[in-house]
Amino acid sequence: MKYISGILSIALLLIMTNSSYAQSKRYDSTLKMGRVGFRVVCNNKNDDQNELSIRLIGFDHSSRDPDFYIKGRVQKSEIDDLNNDGFPDLVVYLSTGQNGIYGAVYAFASEQNKSVIPFALPDVMLDGKLNPGYKGHDEFSLMEGSLMQKFPLYKPGDEQDKPTGGSRVILYQMVKSENGGYKFKMIQSYDVK
Repeated sequence: MKYISGILSIALLLIMTNSSYAQSKRYDSTLKMGRVGFRVVCNNKNDDQNELSIRLIGFDHSSRDPDFYIKGRVQKSEIDDLNNDGFPDLVVYLSTGQNGIYGAVYAFASEQNKSVIPFALPDVMLDGKLNPGYKGHDEFSLMEGSLMQKFPLYKPGDEQDKPTGGSRVILYQMVKSENGGYKFKMIQSYDVK
């Protein structure tokens, strides 16, 4: 019996170590449109702080590569021309919060392949019309030049892993902001039962 208990303990330790490792796997991806693109690198070691490095590929030689710290871990990145100006833009998806259940998005708009302008997706928690029933578990993707965010809706009393309210889909478009930068503007939202 002690022998079986010891084997189970070792197996549990290996499973916990492997799942912890899988969650902190380094992210390294290169995305290109033609000869221009981005290399996205993040060590993904901590939930609280990670360095995100973006190397600009095929940009003007005087352009600076953005390096900064983020709260969360990089899960995925995509490239597209989000503002239809003929230059590629980068979108980076993060998981944040306890157990990475919340999503966040950083975007980098190309300014004629001379520099990039960073901006972020507004937090759903700060929008009184969109946040009812929200408890994370975001999914993001690019769809025909728009950013789509989808998440399950929780009714009062739902358990964390058992939402019963369907889901909410929000579509955003990249537009110029008042300060000369860019922002994501919501163009449509709807609930699916």
